[in-house]
Amino acid sequence: MTNNNNAKMMTPDICVIGAGSGGLSVAAAAAAFGVDVVLIEKGKMGGDCLNYGCIPSKAIIAAGKAAATFRSSEKFGVGVQEPEIDFPKVNDHVHDVIATIAPHDSVERFQGLGVDVIKGAGEFIAADTVKVGERLIKARRFVIATGSIAALPPIPGIENTPYLTNENLFKLKERPDHLIIIGAGPIGMEMAQAHRRLGSRVTVIEALRPLAVTDPAHAAQVIQMMEAEGVEILANTKVRSVERTYGGVKVTVKVDDEAEGTVEGTHLLIAAGRAPNVSSLGLEAAGIEYSHKGIEADGGLRTTNRRVYAIGDVVGGAQFTHVAGAHASLVIRSILFRMPINHNRITMPAVIYTEPEIGQVGLSEQQAREQLGDKLKVLTAEFSGNDRALAEGKGKGQVKLLTNGKGKLVGASVVGPGAGEQIGLLALMISQKLKVGALLDVVFPYPTLNEAIRRAALTYYADAPKNLWVRRILTLLRKFG
Repeated sequence: MTNNNNAKMMTPDICVIGAGSGGLSVAAAAAAFGVDVVLIEKGKMGGDCLNYGCIPSKAIIAAGKAAATFRSSEKFGVGVQEPEIDFPKVNDHVHDVIATIAPHDSVERFQGLGVDVIKGAGEFIAADTVKVGERLIKARRFVIATGSIAALPPIPGIENTPYLTNENLFKLKERPDHLIIIGAGPIGMEMAQAHRRLGSRVTVIEALRPLAVTDPAHAAQVIQMMEAEGVEILANTKVRSVERTYGGVKVTVKVDDEAEGTVEGTHLLIAAGRAPNVSSLGLEAAGIEYSHKGIEADGGLRTTNRRVYAIGDVVGGAQFTHVAGAHASLVIRSILFRMPINHNRITMPAVIYTEPEIGQVGLSEQQAREQLGDKLKVLTAEFSGNDRALAEGKGKGQVKLLTNGKGKLVGASVVGPGAGEQIGLLALMISQKLKVGALLDVVFPYPTLNEAIRRAALTYYADAPKNLWVRRILTLLRKFG
């Protein structure tokens, strides 16, 4: 791979910038086919998901669920007691999980796969060349997979106020006494519930509707649960300023046009969205256009420089690890096999890991109503009618299926136990353009939560017994014996 005329020049087939979920997937797949690959990473292998995002957040959510079980066991005939929270051990659990997964994403593993891993910051110096320290990489194709970072809103006083983001939240060894969270999206709400369950007082401040990207009725169930657990949620509340205090931080807020108020706490978490990580990449030198929303890429994930692809969070849009993984699969098809791809055709589910969970895929009810009008059918089933949910004391929640006039599934939302596990089945149906009738041909084990999906599908045919033509056909058939 090394050019003999210049020991510092490398000429791989593919150069990947960023060793997060998407970048690692591209590098591993390409190496498996015997392709020369250079992988550049300036930070930790595994990227945001492993070190600061999906994995540590789910680990602390699991700790919160364990604590909540102690407080809600009376309905099962088990004595209720307030759990003793050892927050340093909670932190140990989080980092033990990271450490267990880390070898799978390590430099050593990828070098063993045949990938040249370079630790350092990659910067384009030309349309076909990236510089990392003293090394130059001139590749046939480049893949930018640098992800995103926590967005910092322009709040007066923030530059002089200590604050947390997902990058340092999981370093806390001591439990926050009062955690103030700015932003009631998935990250903000997940961390709010987890920390409340672990004994912190929590206040969430949101300028709009909490969980605004989800079904309003399903979001309301999560909000109701969290407020019942003691999380204070300030909706439609604007942050005017923040400042450091002797005991922590003070946030000045304003609700609609009412007078200003203040919220004081010990810790401040900023969870107000994500920004594409494009700084110091030298995109201008490579002729790659970008904005604050991300790198400009077409349906084939190619940038304005045709030899450069961009995948995952860095292109904006839905910012999930599974999006980056799906993008990686697509660009491998394009680079290695010259197959046409279009990432806009991917059916992409999303999950919010609160309790209850929310899983959603396809069109929202509002989008479906705008597109289909009177042809939209909304099919629902409550978990209060699901025997497994009732047995586990989790009978609150709902499955909502959206179909067109011919019964084809176009969208779905599930709020309730195991929603994240169930939404995959519905994503498969939408991606394969199946009708809800297909669910009636499947026998679900009893008792399982998935039966709620089948029950919702069955309501599509609820009017069949009242149909005059159906009744006439049955009458005719009975005459034949």
